[in-house]
Amino acid sequence: MAVPKKKTSSSKRNQRRSHDGLKPINVVIDKTTGEYRLSHHLDKSNAMYKEKEVYNILKKSADN
Repeated sequence: MAVPKKKTSSSKRNQRRSHDGLKPINVVIDKTTGEYRLSHHLDKSNAMYKEKEVYNILKKSADN
């Protein structure tokens, strides 16, 4: 059975775990509705992205 030759110090253990923490979610306030949404994501209430309506554009291109 494999056994470590030396004890892993608390410093080394913590350095290894430094990437395991939870990162905060990037939430922004939407300019058009004033509601919270994820940045770089489509606003679900009015289908806007970067102050442009996306849903109707996609619907028109699908109809063609």
